[in-house]
Amino acid sequence: MEAFQGLHAPGGVPEPSSNGNVRLNLDGYGYGYRGSGFPGLKKRGHGHGNRSWIKIDQDGNSKILELDKATIMRHCSLPSRDLRLLDPLFIYPSTILGREKAIVASLEQIRCIITADEVILMNSLDGCVVQYMSEFCKRLQTNREQAEDLPFEFRALELALDLTCMSLDAQVKELELEVYPVLDELATSINTHNLERVRRLKGHLLALTQRVQRVHDEIEHLMDDDGDMAEMYLTEKKQRSEAYALGDIYFQNDIPGEGRVVSKSEPVSPVRSISGAQKLQRAFSNISPSKHGSLTSSSSNGDNIDQLEMLLEAYFAAIDNSLSKLFSSTS
Repeated sequence: MEAFQGLHAPGGVPEPSSNGNVRLNLDGYGYGYRGSGFPGLKKRGHGHGNRSWIKIDQDGNSKILELDKATIMRHCSLPSRDLRLLDPLFIYPSTILGREKAIVASLEQIRCIITADEVILMNSLDGCVVQYMSEFCKRLQTNREQAEDLPFEFRALELALDLTCMSLDAQVKELELEVYPVLDELATSINTHNLERVRRLKGHLLALTQRVQRVHDEIEHLMDDDGDMAEMYLTEKKQRSEAYALGDIYFQNDIPGEGRVVSKSEPVSPVRSISGAQKLQRAFSNISPSKHGSLTSSSSNGDNIDQLEMLLEAYFAAIDNSLSKLFSSTS
């Protein structure tokens, strides 16, 4: 990744430095506090410090990188506010955003930036993050034929949704196992102890319902907006961009007067012109036209949008089932 040159790429989660000036949290993010008597106070300019990320490429190779916020913003063409959604220091609800060159996914503990050819995953010791990295690398290395069915970015998003929905459903089932026995006991004996247990479980139930509801609503919002879904088809947009760039190079090199001085009496070679046009035509032949008529807007191929919609519908059904269980427990 050329944009990441010059940055430290450790072989694992960074170790604390011996001088005591760097503090690490459990997720492996280091922040320097030099010359300050207040360890919780960050000096101006420290807000763009490096953080630990996991980069996974198309071949299933993973690497841990130390990247600063500005580098990621440039590399993925993302605004600062999108990266705040991935910041573990802030609490944001689950979100999936389609951008020009990336998909920003913040789904519970899985926080990542998905491009057409790589995933930049927020490094963490959380079980879901570790499972995402190992499972995605395994799928890319062993199921290469699936790449023909789904583009890279959809495969990355699919796994994030899969692990998130499974994790939430497991928490719902675990809470159900606690709720129903307590309610049965309360029906036979109303006392302070049982009422306190019900109050505590109700708080857990409401908090989990809010988290499940947010994932449910986010998936539903995407399915309701064809433009948002099409914007997430990064592979097609990248191919179209490369084809247009090839067209610009062709016209710059082939139009008389652009790169060389042409004699008025010099005949125009039809062979050279035709061969160049044929190359350009072949480059565009594999790229479907844009529904919105612009390079950066989304894929116009209805099959591609339907493909993503069907993927989302599967996980919408799963999360909707979990939500129904919670509503049943609440009632």
